[in-house]
This record gives sequence, structure tokens and C-alpha cells, in this order.
Amino acid sequence: MEQLTLPSVAGLAGDLTLPGSKSISNRILLLAALSRGETLVRGLLDADDIRYMLKALTTLGVGITQHNESRDFLVRGAEGRFPARQAELFLGNAGTAFRPLTAALALGDGHYVLDGVPRMRERPIGDLVDALRLAGADIRYTGMEGYPPLAIAPGKKVERAEIPVRGNVSSQFLTALLMALPLCGRECVVTVEGELISRPYIEITLNLMRRFGIEVVTLDAQRFLVPAGSYRSPGEIRVEGDASSASYFLAAGALGKGPVRVHGVGRDSIQGDVRFAEALAMMGAEVRLGDDWIEASGNGRLKAIDADMNAIPDAAMTLAVAALAADGTTTLRNIASWRVKETDRLTAMATELRKLGAIVEEGADFLSITPPARLIPNVAIDTYDDHRMAMCFSLVSLLGVPVTINDPGCVAKTFPDYFDRFAALRGR
Repeated sequence: MEQLTLPSVAGLAGDLTLPGSKSISNRILLLAALSRGETLVRGLLDADDIRYMLKALTTLGVGITQHNESRDFLVRGAEGRFPARQAELFLGNAGTAFRPLTAALALGDGHYVLDGVPRMRERPIGDLVDALRLAGADIRYTGMEGYPPLAIAPGKKVERAEIPVRGNVSSQFLTALLMALPLCGRECVVTVEGELISRPYIEITLNLMRRFGIEVVTLDAQRFLVPAGSYRSPGEIRVEGDASSASYFLAAGALGKGPVRVHGVGRDSIQGDVRFAEALAMMGAEVRLGDDWIEASGNGRLKAIDADMNAIPDAAMTLAVAALAADGTTTLRNIASWRVKETDRLTAMATELRKLGAIVEEGADFLSITPPARLIPNVAIDTYDDHRMAMCFSLVSLLGVPVTINDPGCVAKTFPDYFDRFAALRGR
């Protein structure tokens, strides 16, 4: 297995420009593909999840051209109807590609098969499929009930005025429905059953749909009125920097004294994960925000917190490692969604934190971390083919001990050159 050993580093400072947001990149690509007109997408993320979406859209007949060696792509919209009426799509472990494409294809008129890596076949999709079937879709499981792979065939015309979907497993199910339903030819109300997790990601979806000409009306916290209509290209749109990726560098600024400044997100960001900066400030870091930047610094020690992380589950993983520098027990609550991500992140995080000597209590939807008096040095961290596990645990090298990251290449999912960028900061 490939390994990367990070030496202990006493201090860290610098600035960097973030790669594009994964969530925004894949949403924009699909909306541009479904639109009327051409869209110039600037600053698209260069990572595995985005490559899966690009390949899938190309297979579906959408014209996409990259501008020279830049991360700017011209997408020629298919006006709501993919040219290819039959295709087999392999989407790796990219949930931001798999779920919205499932909805868009299921409300279309072709025959499609969607599959992914073994872990994708363990990630539930039944709540989305149930909702789409109520909307008239013809979807069949070709493996285990409730999980990919999926076989899609032309379904019935949408007749229901109200479509329910559960909200407590993944916000991507609601995002998928909201993005696909304008194409069904009638006005619909999507009703969320139960608690909606990761609500800020829905705000990203609504914001981007608005940019492409569809205004969803939020009737209340659980109901969304989706009009019938056609997406229209905004002409040009830029991808924000990734706020989830920003969390590692901001935490590094607090743990390594900093300051570290990230460019590409700031107080004007549409991403909920910028609220990570608030959580870091609660832990005692000094945080500053500009329109398009965030900066963090600290003295290397943090305060323990007890907080609900439902709104920012991805960035909350960074807090779990930062808790190793806190003055007591940090508890992160309402994070049950960790269990159905790239790996079971609750168990994975608890396992690896214990290797370092932390006392960890793992619950169904929470994690409590009490740091040891002294971290165990030279621990080899397993990453479970999960990019966020690898990036989170790189921060251990700022806590007075060297650490080894197993399978560091898994960061290619969203941030291929993460460790190079991290090392560049460490060298300042």
C-alpha cells in the first residue's frame, strides 16, 4: 500500500487559492447540460468525481469542450432531453453525479444503466427511487434492493401534484428531485418527510437553479414548489472555491499558529460549509473573513465544544481531528449521515482517533473525543478509500507528532494535489 509520512511541524503560515467546489461543479455541469444554449463554466474542479460527470454527460450526447489547458469548459445544452436514448454509465463513488443523474434520466425517455464502485453499491438510494417512482419513473434494481446498480426505462407522465421524499439520509435526494422536476411538464410540490440534513446544500441547489432560470418557491421548511419550465443558460458561470476543502487549511492555521488564508470562498459564498469558520472561532481560533477569502490563526490550542453539526457534516470531520488539540471533550452531534458517505465515517473516525490515544465515544449519530495527555507518534492512519479521512488526519502533523497516511492517493476524488499544497504551506 502506498504511504505518505508527514513529519511533525511546529508552525505553519501562507495562503492559497482553493480548487473549485465539487458540489457546485457537478450541479452546474448537469444544469448546463439540461439547458437551452451554451454555458461557459469557469474554474471547474479537476478531480475524479467531476471526471465521472463529464464522461457521463459526453456519453449521453452532450457537447463539452475544454478551453486549452484551463479549467474552463463550454457546455452545449441539450434543452432538457439527452441525445443518447440508451447508455451505460459508470460513476465511481460520485454521489453528486449519481443521484442527480438518476433523477434527470428517470424523468426522461430512454433506457439507461447506472453503476459505480463497490462502495457506491453500499450507499442507499431507495428513498430517491421511491420518490421518482411516485412521479411515474420506471426504475429497477439490478442488485440489492434499495442500492445501485439501477436500470432506468421510459416511465409514465408525472401526474402527482405532490411528491414526498425522506430527508434524513442524504440531502442529495432532494437536490436530485428539485433539479429534475422542472422538466416533467407540470408544477409539483416536493415534501420532505422527517428531518432534512445538510440543508445548506439545498440552498446551493436553489441558488444555481435560479441562475439557470428556474425559481423554486420554498413554501415552508419542508415543502418546495417546483415550476414546470426549461433551463436557460446564464452564458457564463464561475465555480466557487471548495468550502469543505478550505476547512483543512483553516484548521491548519489555527493548529500551526498561522495565519493561513484561503482564496475562493468568503462571506459571500453560497456554500454552507463556510460556517466551519464559525465553529473554528468557537474553539478559540482567530478567524477573519473577506468577500472572497477566509483567514485563520491561533496559538495551537483549542477549546472543546459541544455542537450540532447537521448543517456541515463534511467540514465537521475536520473538527473531529482538531479536537485532539482541545482542552476537554468535544462532542459533534447529529452526524448520522457520516455512515452512508464514502465510508462509514463515524466508525472510521473513531477507530483512527483511538490509534492516536484519544478516548472516543461513538454513538448512532454523534462522536465525543477526549484528547490524550500526549499523542502516540508515528501512527499509520487508514483512510478507507475516503478522501476526507486522508485530508483530515494530515492535521495530526501539526500536533507535535509525525503521522503516516495510508493510501494518500484517495484524495484524487476531490483534491488530487492536496498533499503538495499542504506541504507548500508547511515549508513557509
